[in-house]
Amino acid sequence: MDLSQAQSGLSLGFHSHSSLNPIPLQLLDQKEENPVEKDEDQTEEVENFSILGHPMCIKRQRDCQSSSSSSSSPNPPKRVAMEPGLESRRAKVRGWGNQSLPMADSEIHEIMEKEKQRQVKGIELIASENFVCRAVMEALGSHLTNKYSEGLPGARYYTGNQYIDQIESLCCSRALAAFGLDSDKWGVNVQPYSCTSANFAVYTGLLLPGDRVMGLDSPSGGHLSHGYYTPGGKKVSASSIFFETLPYKVNPQTGYIDYDKMEEKATDFRPKILICGGSSYPREWDYARFRQVADKIGAVLMCDMAHISGLVAAKEAASPFDYCDIVTSTTHKSLRGPRGGIIFYRKGPKSRKQNMLLSHDSGSAQYDFEEKINFAVHPSLQGGPHNNHIAALAIALKQVATPEYKAYMQQVKKNAQALASALLRRKCRLVTGGTDNHLLLWDLTTLGLAGTPAMTSRGCLEGDFETIADFLLRAAQITCAVQREYGKFQKDLPKGLQNSRDIVELRNRVETFASQFAMPGFDF
Repeated sequence: MDLSQAQSGLSLGFHSHSSLNPIPLQLLDQKEENPVEKDEDQTEEVENFSILGHPMCIKRQRDCQSSSSSSSSPNPPKRVAMEPGLESRRAKVRGWGNQSLPMADSEIHEIMEKEKQRQVKGIELIASENFVCRAVMEALGSHLTNKYSEGLPGARYYTGNQYIDQIESLCCSRALAAFGLDSDKWGVNVQPYSCTSANFAVYTGLLLPGDRVMGLDSPSGGHLSHGYYTPGGKKVSASSIFFETLPYKVNPQTGYIDYDKMEEKATDFRPKILICGGSSYPREWDYARFRQVADKIGAVLMCDMAHISGLVAAKEAASPFDYCDIVTSTTHKSLRGPRGGIIFYRKGPKSRKQNMLLSHDSGSAQYDFEEKINFAVHPSLQGGPHNNHIAALAIALKQVATPEYKAYMQQVKKNAQALASALLRRKCRLVTGGTDNHLLLWDLTTLGLAGTPAMTSRGCLEGDFETIADFLLRAAQITCAVQREYGKFQKDLPKGLQNSRDIVELRNRVETFASQFAMPGFDF
């Protein structure tokens, strides 16, 4: 369209939402050749602007009389007729856009309600799960999900992110405060969609394809994202596909990490990243020993504290920040936040003399993790961050810094130890003989059991875990009986097995017990 040929006197009519007549807008050149003599009862609003360098103005006629008198004016303004059915089409969009979930999708709503009841009536002992508070749930289901915000605060790809920037910046500052970190020495990225994503971002930022990584073997309590492959050599996770990985293991008799063999393996393998932390290890980690080995081989020391991050924040577990270069975590386990990941990295002057093999300038006195990790998160691996998740995480991290949260984590440990003691009294064998944190491993050879934070979130105390221990033991007895009758690896069990007398009796006892405890966020 050639705007230089635009005709003066162009009028655009717009419907208002009231019953008044449409108010015309006139798009005219600043220089009118034949100005129209205006009625004395009419006034005019003029707004000057430019389109592609062409000076234009908007003139809005405002009738000071009533709408009825304006309609009978001898010189009514010209306007474009509205498209037939326009308002009805708008109403249809507004109609389905504002329906509640039960009306918009009754099928999904019904399934969600069933899942809610399953959570209320069940005993959740999965260490990877927890129950968020009401405020976190509200933020997750908020309008923040509407905004696209690729980039970091102050450097977004799209406009309109000034408030999103405030939320993310606040989340970052709260993350550092929650773990008592100095912002001059530590940075943080809160955008990862999960801890697996966070871990892979670290590898992507600091390694080249084929570089070496070493972490705890997954069957020993490590995590798939640390580079797991099967005994047959099948590469399971992306970290083992794109990088060369070699695991260290626990002592099969004691269940504790064999630090001597770990050091021996690391010395021979010489990984560029050495990982401590796992998904099911019930004891403290000797971070000082890992630091010693990392310095010896010139490796970056990374901790995946996904399971114990809440305990670390509450100072109920040893802190990896005193020894590690990079620390990652989930945000939805013991932290009680939304589902996602987080990356902490050292910055500023190096505090130790290390042969940083990953640095292009080995003589540099500055950590160079910040730019590499942030670039790896976005744009290398992810698109726009989930703003509703970041806001929810900020809320959770604010709670983490309170005395109430510390008391909660202390109760989590007490409950884990109470459950361990109750099982030991019932002649059950626990890996390592007990626990130092929030989880324990019951040695059933083929079955594993972990976790106490979720039920602590619902208000369970030590005595309640005595009852839970009875439930667990009874479940194990029923499982053994089924295996004896139908075979250990039988896949096609009888359809009515779940309705057997023993299982129904145990289910009723569990549901009666669990239903007496409130569910966070479900009372609205």
